[in-house]
This record gives sequence, C-alpha cells and structure tokens, in this order.
Amino acid sequence: MSETHHGARHVAIIMDGNGRWAKKRHLPRIAGHRAGVEAVRTIVRAAGDLGIEALTLYAFSSENWKRPEDEVSDLMGLLKRFIVSDIDEFAANDVRLKIIGDWRALAPDVVALIEDAIARTAHNRRTTLAVALNYGAQDELVRAAKAAAAEGEISAETIAAHLDTADMPPLDLLIRTSGEVRLSNFLLWQAAYAELYFTDRLWPDFKPADLKAALEHFAARERRFGGL
Repeated sequence: MSETHHGARHVAIIMDGNGRWAKKRHLPRIAGHRAGVEAVRTIVRAAGDLGIEALTLYAFSSENWKRPEDEVSDLMGLLKRFIVSDIDEFAANDVRLKIIGDWRALAPDVVALIEDAIARTAHNRRTTLAVALNYGAQDELVRAAKAAAAEGEISAETIAAHLDTADMPPLDLLIRTSGEVRLSNFLLWQAAYAELYFTDRLWPDFKPADLKAALEHFAARERRFGGL
C-alpha cells in the first residue's frame, strides 16, 4: 500500500554519520559503513512503500578519495557486495538502478558490475534508485555545460537536459543526516527549489519512521506555501 499523500516524487539523501556512529560504539569505521549499507536497504524498501518515485543517495563523493586508502578500498568492497547481493531484490521489486557521477572512472571490476546491474533493472518502473558514485555537483554542471555548448546553446533548459538526473522527476526534498547543515557539492542545481531537511540522526540509525517524518514535514511546507 503506497502512501503518496506527501506529494514528494523525488527525495535525495546525504547519508552522513557512519564514522560517528562507529566511534560512539568504539568500533572501526568500516563497521559504521556496514551499518550504513543496512540502512540503505531499509530506506530503499520504505521509499517504494511510501510511493516515492525516485530516491537519490550520496554514496561516494569525488572528495571521498582523500580518505585513508584502506577506508576507500573498504567502501569499494562494500559497494561491490551491495550491488551483487541486492540486485535480485531490485529486480523483484521493480526498482531501476541508476548511477550518477563519474562512475566510469572507478575500477574496471566495479564498472562491469554496475553496467550489469543497470542493464538488468533498466525496464523496472516502480522506483528509481539513483546512487551517486564519484559524484560532485560542480563537476556535473561543468559536464552539462560542455554538452550544452557542444550542441550550440547554453541555457537553463539545455543545462538541465544534460544533468545526470535529467530523466528523473524534479528534486522535491533533500535530507541530510547527522546534524551537518551544508550541501557538500551534492545536487546543487537540482536543489534550487527543493525543501531542505536536516536531522541529527546518524545515518545507520535513520529508520523508515524518520523518512516518514521528513515527508510529513515536506507535505506541511507544501500546503502552507501552495496558495501563495
């Protein structure tokens, strides 16, 4: 039973706080990232149940390469396991996987897995899950502007048409967990008119009830300003 009364078609999340979650429990950072992957699984399922058409998750930014090498390789290993283990569930639940960012610059084995997952879920229609990998919004805007210029016209419309998210509904709601209040180079163009929602909840602790609370906040904002 999907609940679509909230009116949000496209929700994006900056999943922040895995490291702090682990530190609070005296665990290594990778344990926080593992718990973060579990939260992704739960929230992807909840998004479908809540009638969200598109969910965009900030998984790995172009700045994340600056992290310690072992943490980066742990993250890449997790990503590979996530794609391999969850692709059957996506296929079964009508979820289309999309990757945004410069993901083709990742290791060849990761790229091959991603290409396979995209192909397998290409015809799914219920929910689009866009995972931002090696993503930076300024880089995305540069790529979009270059593509628009190559076609001979730079305008708001032509840039929007070449964004990584061009085939998705406009962004309605952007959520950031763990109390940080900034966009960190994520969906800068798309967020122009989106509602921004910040919560102190660390990402591994972010539950379907938290997503629902954010959607209810969005619905209340939309109703208040809808008549102006």
